[in-house]
Amino acid sequence: MRSNIVEKPTVAITGASAGVGRAVVEAYAARGAKIGLLARGTAGLDGAKSSAERLGAVKVITCPVDVSDADAVEAAAERIETELGPIDVWVNDAMTSVFAKVLDITSDEYRRVMDVIFLGFVHGTQSALRRMMPRDRGVVVQVGSALGYRGIPAQPAYCAAKHAIQGFNDSLRAELNSTRSNVRVSSVQMPALNTPQFDWVRTRLPNHPQPVPPIYQPEVAAEAVLWAADHRPREINVGSSTIKARLGDKFAPGFLDWYLGRSGISSQQTDQQVDPQSRPDNLFEPQDEDVDHGAHGSFGDTSKTSSKTFWAVTHKPLLAGVAAAAVSGAVTGMAVARKK
Repeated sequence: MRSNIVEKPTVAITGASAGVGRAVVEAYAARGAKIGLLARGTAGLDGAKSSAERLGAVKVITCPVDVSDADAVEAAAERIETELGPIDVWVNDAMTSVFAKVLDITSDEYRRVMDVIFLGFVHGTQSALRRMMPRDRGVVVQVGSALGYRGIPAQPAYCAAKHAIQGFNDSLRAELNSTRSNVRVSSVQMPALNTPQFDWVRTRLPNHPQPVPPIYQPEVAAEAVLWAADHRPREINVGSSTIKARLGDKFAPGFLDWYLGRSGISSQQTDQQVDPQSRPDNLFEPQDEDVDHGAHGSFGDTSKTSSKTFWAVTHKPLLAGVAAAAVSGAVTGMAVARKK
């Protein structure tokens, strides 16, 4: 796939203070990018800015913003272009969630998750398009999830929001194609990741939330985001678990209903009990207002630092060449054997 790498690009990243967004910030900083950071938590934003400057970013600005506020996102986009230059890449990553069963989540909580994840992506995408479409260049990278295709128990709000983004992306791509626009939208479907969200997500489950294994470090996700921005595929899947979830939902959805009904809730909890009433969460207020939590969560000891599946997805021409060479060699060998 043809590369579209922009040297020292101007990049806007939502959810930039922690987790995947923070890892993406640091990866772009190592490229010498100019970066606009959008997030709520002051300490997290300051920490991300310091990390980016230390790693080599040309210039970094922080934009304290709640992505559910369309006007605030638009103002941040305008400030980024004024201070850093035309935005080449916009990464939508901001998220929040509630770990609870369908009937245990209030309407306000459902609305909040949709406002941050779905409308947050919509607001970011619209602000990016208003600037990219007149120039006829640029890429929007949507940080998705395997759960955007296959819902699991105890995360109905998050799964619904990620599913909604997929429908939004389909509509947008068709519209861009209708005008033969060179602006691209690339989705990166993620597996379970070791981010701080599991320490601050709102939960009504009895034990501490955890990502469903296998778990990957956020740097794996960041590598995929940058690859998507450089090569602009319609969509890529990160991790074997993402591919398995999508294939299972396509060919055996009933089996997954049964299987997840038996194991889906327990696999999202550790053995450590928590008190949902006293546990702080970031649903309505940031948890990195005073403390910078960085990119990583508390599951580093069991997290993978690379994905063979992602490598295979991003090296298809090489693998095809190797396969062709192997077939050619086998055919040649058979021909020689026949002559003997």
